[in-house]
Amino acid sequence: MRALIITAPGEVSLGTAADPQVGVGEVLLRPRIVGYCGSDLNTFRGNNPLVAYPRIPGHEIAATIEAVGPEVPACWQPGLTVTVSPYLGCGTCSACRVGRSNCCAVNRTLGVQCEGGLCDLLVMPHSKLVSSPRLSLRELAMVEPLTIGAHAVARGQIAADDTVAVLGAGTIGLGVIAAAARAGGRVIAVDLDEAKLDMARACGAAEVIAAGREDVAGRIRELTAGEGPRVTVEAIGLPATFQLAVDVACHAGTVVYIGYAKLPVEYDTKQFILKELDIRGSRNALPRDFESVIAMLEAGAFPLDQAITRSVPLAEGPAALREWSADPAAVTKIQVVLD
Repeated sequence: MRALIITAPGEVSLGTAADPQVGVGEVLLRPRIVGYCGSDLNTFRGNNPLVAYPRIPGHEIAATIEAVGPEVPACWQPGLTVTVSPYLGCGTCSACRVGRSNCCAVNRTLGVQCEGGLCDLLVMPHSKLVSSPRLSLRELAMVEPLTIGAHAVARGQIAADDTVAVLGAGTIGLGVIAAAARAGGRVIAVDLDEAKLDMARACGAAEVIAAGREDVAGRIRELTAGEGPRVTVEAIGLPATFQLAVDVACHAGTVVYIGYAKLPVEYDTKQFILKELDIRGSRNALPRDFESVIAMLEAGAFPLDQAITRSVPLAEGPAALREWSADPAAVTKIQVVLD
């Protein structure tokens, strides 16, 4: 079968891979549209420590069921369009035992620790399939990236009338903004890029702050009557924004981290105590997050066309990844069409 393969840092091309075999409880999928994720970009750049090369990337998948193996429930039939939850947990670690397989101690994510979906055929356990007859293939391929933001909103326990600062309005940040606004929160979005701030408004942000032109901390204090937001979500992954999230949080507030800071982060730790902050990590997503995002997309509550920067055929997939790496600020989402 055809496959897009990152063979080494900075090297990506079209190649071939062996056709997968369907086992008990599994389904054979034909990926139709696959979105590039920030983890795919980091793999291409050599900045993903969880990856071994060569690797087929891609876990934002819209696919058609090609065939089913033994002991697959009758609801999953050939021809049905689906997306997938791309996180494969062990089922036995401390996280899995309490229903939080998203942060499994030995989690394997498609396209990271195991082969991804940018290929002609993919085998998945039927338990990882998610379907909605009302969503298009483009929408199904956007479900997984938006679930990351929805999970962060759940981790922050964001509710109606909460003020929420979201640092970063890339794809993940936009998912946070849309989910927080849908939960009734008043969202303040922060980013350097004006186009991304426009998308933040379209996703439901009540106010936006242009980080390159405004005093972010001062403006957040101004917009929150000097108190700070009840929830601050960091979706960038820089030491400066890790610190900023704590600095602007209100007393008895919550800080949720999604981004990975690539360098050590130094804190004035007295703020943790004086403010009695809840500091929470957010990783991947749970089934209820997929349900939440599908409901949001079915309701038309996300600006899909505005968020998808480019759709390219598989033959142009390697070039699109190289171009994204060269100018990341110009891209929100690239989808690769395999048909």
